[in-house]
Order: sequence, then C-alpha cells, then structure tokens
Amino acid sequence: MDDRLDGAAGVARPLTAAPTLAHSSLAHSWNLSTSEAVALQKRLATEVVREDRLGSVRRVAGVDVGYGKRGGDARAAVVVLDLADLTVLESVTATRAVAFPYVPGLLSFREAPVAIEALGKLRIRPDLLLCDGQGIAHPRRLGIASHLGLLLDIPSIGVAKSRLIGTHEDPGPRRGDWAPLVNKGEVIGAVLRTRPGTKPIYVSIGHRIGLDTAVSCVMRCTTRFRLPETTRAADRLSKVAVVADV
Repeated sequence: MDDRLDGAAGVARPLTAAPTLAHSSLAHSWNLSTSEAVALQKRLATEVVREDRLGSVRRVAGVDVGYGKRGGDARAAVVVLDLADLTVLESVTATRAVAFPYVPGLLSFREAPVAIEALGKLRIRPDLLLCDGQGIAHPRRLGIASHLGLLLDIPSIGVAKSRLIGTHEDPGPRRGDWAPLVNKGEVIGAVLRTRPGTKPIYVSIGHRIGLDTAVSCVMRCTTRFRLPETTRAADRLSKVAVVADV
C-alpha cells in the first residue's frame, strides 16, 4: 500500500479550494466538431502525467454522470469520502444541457462540462478523483478521467465497468489480483479483481498518478462489492438527481 494513502483525518479546505480550471493554457471551448475534438484529445494526451505527483490522500471523490429518461440534460454527481473509513463528507450535483453528440471515444465532451460544474460547488477539495469511465485506457489516451484531471490539475483515476480498448489475460481469482491491459504494446491499465467470483473492473491512470498507486487506491476504496464506494456513492446520487428531475 502506498504510504500516501494514509486516510488520516484532515480539516476540510475552504470553498476557494474547490477544483477549478487550473491551466488557462489548456482550457478550451466545448463547442467543437467531432474532428476538432479528436485533434484536441491528441494534443491534450501529451500533457497527461503518468506518474505519482500527489500528496497525502485523505479525501477521495467519486464522479458520475447520468441522463434523464427523456434525454437532453446530463446530471453530474460528486461525492467526497474520507479515505480512512469511507464515510461521506460532502455530495453535490449539477445539471446541464448536453450539446455534444454521442460519439464513441468522445464521451468527455458530453460529460466533462457538467462534471466540472459540480466539482466547482464543493466546499471540500478532494485529493483524488475516481471517475466512472476511462483514463488513458482510450484510443487517444484521453478518457474523461484524464480530461478532468488535466483541466483541473488534480490526480485522477479511471474506474470503468467494461473495457473500451486493449487486450488482457484473466486476472487471478483472488481479491486484488490484476492483469495488465495492453494496447499496441503499451500497458494502458489494470484489469482488477475486486471481489472473488465477480467480473473484474478496468482501472487506468487519469492524471498525476501511477498505475500501481491507482490500483492500491481503488482497492482501498472497495469493500465487499465489485465497485469502489466512490463509484457506488456517486452512482446512487446521480440516480436520485435523475428521478427528482423526471
């Protein structure tokens, strides 16, 4: 276990510490064509940091985006948990009209704007984001976890329920066993068994974290269920937001 994942209790940081667009040089319009979005992903992917550049991790946030039954609006849910005992410290939601079409591989252009809006509402700044989606396990190495982490300059991990690209062997049967996810000769993620007898999940670097640390953190956030508590809490909140708006 990485000693940065100490889970020690800490004092909540003030409102001014909420994640905001940190790199003006990387900020961009969301009003893009699909070809412009692809080109932007290729450019931003070169800025992703694939090694540990994070301090002590005490507060972790799950990020999830859902959609109403009638479509149209995207609803982001962010839940901040104390890593020590996985209790919920804060939860926020945001709703925003979706302007970008559904295109495989360009999910972040639909979901990142509303996720950033929700993250900006936090009073407690998380030390790490666990996003429901891909990080660098993506055709252009820039899934939503990498996109958010890069724009907000915050360590992030992609935690996906299914594989987008890559090949892998089956991980071992025990909790914590994992196998490399490989694409074009490059390890792009970990196929992680979080619970015996269940399907693995797909963990990948988002930004400012290495793969081994990402796997350790996901396991630290996982209890008796297949998905980490960050993902489960954000998913529950996003569904409540959707129902409330139907």
